[in-house]
Amino acid sequence: MTKVIHEAELAEIKDLGENSSSFVIKPLYYGYGNTLGNSLRRVLLSSIKGAAITAFRIEGTTHEFSAIPGIVEDTVDIMLNLKNIHIKSHSDAPVEIHLEKKGTGTVLAGDIKLPAELEIANPQQVICNIDDPKFTLKMDMVVDTGRGYLSIEQSSADRIHSDMIALDAVFTPVLRVRYNAENTRVGQDTNLQQLTLTIDTDGTITPREAFEEAAAILVNQYKALAGSTTVESAPAPTASKAEDESGLMLPIEELGLSARTANALINNDIHTVRDLVVLSESDLKELKGFGAKALDEVREKLTELKV
Repeated sequence: MTKVIHEAELAEIKDLGENSSSFVIKPLYYGYGNTLGNSLRRVLLSSIKGAAITAFRIEGTTHEFSAIPGIVEDTVDIMLNLKNIHIKSHSDAPVEIHLEKKGTGTVLAGDIKLPAELEIANPQQVICNIDDPKFTLKMDMVVDTGRGYLSIEQSSADRIHSDMIALDAVFTPVLRVRYNAENTRVGQDTNLQQLTLTIDTDGTITPREAFEEAAAILVNQYKALAGSTTVESAPAPTASKAEDESGLMLPIEELGLSARTANALINNDIHTVRDLVVLSESDLKELKGFGAKALDEVREKLTELKV
């Protein structure tokens, strides 16, 4: 059982793909793997700031159930395609954008004329297909920023143009979050955990940026509740210290002692190097079946191990 709460460290970051990374956090007090994992997952999926199209207007269309002559898809299909456009906004205010395309062909997100404050992460996203060579598609859209989910009712109420068709929107740029808490050890402390958190984003934000924003949100929330109370924590052990600790856990059987000396130690409930080094020479001399020759052998071996 560990007696301290170690300061957790971001021990490792693995890039799993273009927009996917895993983060290894350790050492954690037992049970904190699930506590932190679940908290971070909920914040990542609900509270990271993002952007989305919240309203649009197609010239010649008055409502979402309209069929558009010259376009293969109906308005509802176009609405669904607009929701799949991943947009990054550098502005907190709503931004209007425009699309105009003439002649047959596929209309892509990359065809939208963007101001400097907007970027599209998936320009190959299909919006619709034009099958009339004489048809010209003219579309206006509004991009807004937010967190979480925007309902169709709220979107309708917030429209800056009453003749636009409102869209419900999912602002979060995080597509999926998975976590796994598993047991780990630091020296003799075996009652510890490590957390592996895997984050997939839509390309408008990196997994590292999403991870750090989620952690900052949680810190700000809990800081207000803690007041002036502080809790002491131990620094995370370094790799060299962990290696030293693991050397102390070496079994007596693996020290290369003679069978007589090893058996004498084990019979006196001394099973590891740690058990051995805490004893003085006087203590060793008092052990049953442990003589001067065995003492010399142990002293030589400990000198060799530098412990």
